[in-house]
Amino acid sequence: MAYSRRQSFIRIDSGRDRLTAGEDVPRPPSEPEPRQPFPSPSRASLRGLDWFIFFLADVQTGFGPFVAVYLTTQKWTQVEIGFVLSIGGLVALIGQMPGGAIVDAVRSVRLVAGAAVAAIGMSALGYAAWPIFLVVAAAATLHAVASCVLGPLIAAISLGLVGPLAVGERFGRNARFASLGNGFAAVLMGAVGYLLSSRAVFLVTFMLVVPTLIALSMIRKNEIHLARARGAPACNEADANATSVIGLLRRRPLSIFAGSVLLLQLANTAMLPLMAGVVTTRSSQWAPVLIAACIIVPQAIVALASPSVGRRAQQWGRRPLLLLGFAALTIRGVLFAIVSDPYLLVAVQVFDGITAAVFAVMIPLIVADAAFGSGHFNLAQGIVGTASGIGASLSTVLAGYVSDSFGSGIAFTGLAGIAAAGLLVIWLVMPETRSKTGN
Repeated sequence: MAYSRRQSFIRIDSGRDRLTAGEDVPRPPSEPEPRQPFPSPSRASLRGLDWFIFFLADVQTGFGPFVAVYLTTQKWTQVEIGFVLSIGGLVALIGQMPGGAIVDAVRSVRLVAGAAVAAIGMSALGYAAWPIFLVVAAAATLHAVASCVLGPLIAAISLGLVGPLAVGERFGRNARFASLGNGFAAVLMGAVGYLLSSRAVFLVTFMLVVPTLIALSMIRKNEIHLARARGAPACNEADANATSVIGLLRRRPLSIFAGSVLLLQLANTAMLPLMAGVVTTRSSQWAPVLIAACIIVPQAIVALASPSVGRRAQQWGRRPLLLLGFAALTIRGVLFAIVSDPYLLVAVQVFDGITAAVFAVMIPLIVADAAFGSGHFNLAQGIVGTASGIGASLSTVLAGYVSDSFGSGIAFTGLAGIAAAGLLVIWLVMPETRSKTGN
């Protein structure tokens, strides 16, 4: 026994000697590889993401209705303006899935985000400097391509920083800062356009790229776990068991949710433009003020409620909040069909705020649930984004036709019916996707 014990000591000491000498000591096959700890995101990175989203919303706001206003001042016809806007919309729709796939494939999400923000800045500069058709069409295309990757990038950075268990509240915080950014930018751009010129809006947009990139640089690269950022199992950045793209498309919760989002946008997108047209025919003098109020009310609710939505999603599950969002949209459509008082119309927009607050958080959160373990989280976002774009594109066309043929009341009732169909899909078919354990 003494001899055996001594031999054992000699073997251990020899291993230590080899380790001291810099040689690798093989690990026994039965001993598992140690799991690498994930760094907790620093306060600087989380704040950097807050401000990146805020300033990015500022930059994106410059490409809203201000494009049509600016091109009109440059003597463009409505046909030319509509054609350019259609180019951007078509590229944005086609680019959803490729944009998500690119984000899944890249090794540095910060680098791609910076390039996309810079591309949007160049697009704004193109609008301001050379408002001729070829340049504006190219700028619209560049802006649409960059936007196709920025949405998935924000969600990927969020998931990579905080992980799946905390990402619900993080998505809520993202929605809050995006809403605040949209509100701030609307006021800023409106003031710049009024006091200076519509061209100055795009110059301000170009300048806002600088603080956006500074905020992005505050997010520490080493704190973004790439496996989690693309929905792969977090214990292994290149998991061999991750599903294929075809397997992702066959995931039942994802396909059901994509159909639900299509119904959401089909019901929602046309409501405010249709209501704006009705208000304008009744009182053109007060229409701009009423429409502005109808935009501000839901933005304020999103800013206030979104973080709470993220927390409740983890406590209650996803389905109760989805039902709430679709119920609010259904009620809003019904009220638009029967209410004519301008002040009550503004009050009805509270329901729009509820729907917006719910889905601003639920869309990326449920996609993260459904795609977890696949390594294709951002491609999954592209799938849902494509469904959303199809629904939004069809909404205004169908609602406009019904309104012209049968009246606005029937159109609003029809939109409410589509929202009710989405509610039934969630109630009867959509499974709960919340996971009580994360990786």
